[in-house]
Amino acid sequence: MDKLEKWACVYLMTFKVKCKVLHPGQGNPCYQYRLRDEAIDRSPAEKDLGILVDEQLEMSHRCALTTQKANCILGCIKRSVTSRLRKVILPLYCALVRPQLEYCIQLWSPQHKKDMELLQWIQRRAIKTIRGLEHLSCEDRLRKLGLFSLEKRRLQGDLIAAFQYMKGDYRKNGENLFSKACYDRARSNGFKLREGRFKLDIRKIFFTVRVVKHWNRLPKEVEESQALEEHSRPGWRAL
Repeated sequence: MDKLEKWACVYLMTFKVKCKVLHPGQGNPCYQYRLRDEAIDRSPAEKDLGILVDEQLEMSHRCALTTQKANCILGCIKRSVTSRLRKVILPLYCALVRPQLEYCIQLWSPQHKKDMELLQWIQRRAIKTIRGLEHLSCEDRLRKLGLFSLEKRRLQGDLIAAFQYMKGDYRKNGENLFSKACYDRARSNGFKLREGRFKLDIRKIFFTVRVVKHWNRLPKEVEESQALEEHSRPGWRAL
C-alpha cells in the first residue's frame, strides 16, 4: 500500500478505492488500512473467481449457495426435458449440474458432514429421476450408472491436483505448497510427503494438509509415475 501511494505521488495520480479488506483467522488483529487519506472498508466475506470466502474460513455458506444454484439448474432440466431415459438425463447432469458442485472444490471442500450431505443430495435427486432405477438404493444406482459419489470424486480431484503441483505444470509452485519427507526404508519409494501438526481443526481440512495422508497411501507405481494416466489404475481407484 505504501509503495502504491508513493508511486501515485510521483506520477501525480489519484486512486479511487474500490477494494475491501478481508481479515481471515480468529487471531487476526484487524488493522485499519488506508490509501493516502481514504480508509479502506472492511468486508466479512468476499467472492473471488466465483468462490465466496469469509473471515472464519467456513465453507458452509459456500456449500449452501452451490447447492441452491445446482438445484435450480436441475429443476430447469426436469421442467424442460420430458424424457427420463438414462441416455438423456445422465449427460445433462454430468455436463450442467455436477460441474457446479465441483468447481474449484480444492479450495472450498466441505468441512462438515451436513455440508457433504447437502451436496450429495443433489446427486441423489438427479439420478432418482432416471427411469428404471426406482427400485434400487442410492449406492446401487451409482454403481449401475458408473458414477462415483461426490466424496470419492473430491478425493480423486485432490490427488490429481497434488500430482499436477508436484510433477505437472505447477511443479515450481508445488515445491512451496508441499514438503517432501525423507524415508530411509528400502521398500519406500522415497516420494512421501511430510504430515504437519496443527492445533486448529480447521487447518487440517485445507487442501495442502488433507491430501497428504491419501497421497502417502498411493501405490509405488502411481507416486513414481510421470503421467496422469496412472490415476486410472486399480490402485488409485481403490481409494
